[in-house]
Amino acid sequence: MAATTFNDRAPNTPDVTEYDERHHRTYWRLLDASAENADWQEAVRITFGIDPIAEPERARLTYDSHLARARWMTEMGYRHYLRSS
Repeated sequence: MAATTFNDRAPNTPDVTEYDERHHRTYWRLLDASAENADWQEAVRITFGIDPIAEPERARLTYDSHLARARWMTEMGYRHYLRSS
């Protein structure tokens, strides 16, 4: 994942964005990790390459906002793909 560029905050808009399109696999990974009760610090280190010890606030913000967006995609964002078909 090192070649991928992430924003510290995931989008918070009512529409699916280009950022969402580029990072849908990241969202799936976060949802899987959450479902497995994986440690968030390990998930943020592996997924985003952020050291939660060195940058605790950034790590938590990045993790929380992307997981929230992943959940939004399962609740609302998926409708974008149904309309596109």
